[in-house]
Amino acid sequence: MNMITRIEPVEPVSKRRFRDLPLWQRVSAFVLPIAAIGAGVGLFNREAPALAAPPPPTVTVATPLARDLTEWDDHVGRFEASKSVEVRPRVSGAVTAVHFTDGAIVQKGQLLFTIDPRPFAASLNEARAGVAQSQSDLALAEADLARASRLLTEDAVSKSDYDRLAARVRAARASLAAAQARVGGRALDVQFTQVRAPITGRISDRRVDAGNLVSTADAGGGTLLTTINALDPIYFTFDSSEALYLKAQRERAKSGGVAQQVEIKLQDESGYNWKGRVDFTDNGISAQSGTIRARAVIANPEYFLAPGMFGNMRLTGGSPERALLVPDAAVRTDQARKVVFVVGKDGTVAAKQVTPGPRIGSLRTIRAGLAPTDKVVIQGVQMIQPGAKVTERAGKIELPRGPAAQPPAAVNEPTASQATIAAR
Repeated sequence: MNMITRIEPVEPVSKRRFRDLPLWQRVSAFVLPIAAIGAGVGLFNREAPALAAPPPPTVTVATPLARDLTEWDDHVGRFEASKSVEVRPRVSGAVTAVHFTDGAIVQKGQLLFTIDPRPFAASLNEARAGVAQSQSDLALAEADLARASRLLTEDAVSKSDYDRLAARVRAARASLAAAQARVGGRALDVQFTQVRAPITGRISDRRVDAGNLVSTADAGGGTLLTTINALDPIYFTFDSSEALYLKAQRERAKSGGVAQQVEIKLQDESGYNWKGRVDFTDNGISAQSGTIRARAVIANPEYFLAPGMFGNMRLTGGSPERALLVPDAAVRTDQARKVVFVVGKDGTVAAKQVTPGPRIGSLRTIRAGLAPTDKVVIQGVQMIQPGAKVTERAGKIELPRGPAAQPPAAVNEPTASQATIAAR
C-alpha cells in the first residue's frame, strides 16, 4: 500500500505573527544580538595592544655658509668699435694701385691706395719755380732799396722814391711767402696721392679698384674707398635703468669714484670670459624709455670681438659684502613671504622669515632674517611644520663648483641679479 507523505513548508514569521508575540520576546529579538556584538567588541579591545605614537621625523640640519660675495647686475648690450674711420681721398685722380688685403689688420700709416701723382708733381714743380721767381724779385728790390738808402743820406734821392722802393721790398717778400705756401700745398697734394691708414684696426673691403677715378667733390666729402674699425680696445654699449643708475652712482660715491668692473659672455659661452670697466655714462636719462646709455671698455688683443655682436654683461654692484648661503630648496614660500625652517635647542621646528638675494648655483644668499648660528633644515623640509618635534642629523652646506656656480637669474631691480664668491 503506497503511502504519500506531505511535507508542509515552514512558514516564516510574518509581521503579523511577530506582532502577536509577547512583549518580552519581541524585546529579546533586538537586545540579545546587540549585546552579543558589544561583548565581542569589548573582548577585541581587551585583547588588542595599544598603538605606540610615531617617532619624530629625522631631518638634516646645517648652519648657514658665510662668505664674502660680489653682487652683479645683468645687462644685454652690443659691441662697437672704439674708433671707426671712413677712408676717402683728399685729392681727385685715378687710382693706380691697392696695397692691402680685404679684411686684414692694418697699422696706422700703412699705405692703402695710390692715386696717380703726376699731375700733382707737375703742379709742385710749377710752385717751386714761382718761389725762385719771387726770390729773384725780392733780391732785386732789396738791392734797389739799399742803393736808395745810401743816396738818401746824400739827398740824391727823394723821400717818396725811397718809400716806393721800401714798399716794393715788402711786396716781394709777401710774394715769396705766398709762393712758398703754394709749394707746401702742392707738396701736400703729392703726399695725399698715397692714401694711408689713419688708425690701426681691421679694414673692410675695397670699394674702388685700381683704374677708377676718385673725387673729393662727391657727397659726404669724397669717394668712399674703404672703412677701418679700431677693435683693441673695443666698446660695449648698454642701456641701464634709472634704478640701477642710482645704485651705481651711490656705489661709486662710496668707493671714491673707482670705475665699475664688468664681465661679459657671448651667446655661445657659458662663462664670463671678457672683462673690462665702465668708462662713460651719458649725460641724461631718456624720457621715452627711462634708461641711460653707458659704455664699457674691453681689451681685445686678438681681434676676436667684432662690432655688432651681442653679449650678456654683468656689472659689479660694489665691494664684496658678507652674506649667508643656504640651499635654494630650503627657502620656502609662505603666501607673500619667504621662510626657512630652523630647529631650536629642544628639537622644535620654527619658521623664520628671511629676505633672499641672488642665487649661486644651488645655493641662495640670505640678506636678512637669519643668524649664522641657526640650524637650518636642508633636507626633509616637506615632512615638517612649525611647532613639530624632529630628530636632527648633522649635515654640511657645500659650495658649488664649476660653471654651474654662476647661472643666470631673473633681474630683480634694484637688487643684484647675480652674485659670485669674492676671491680671497
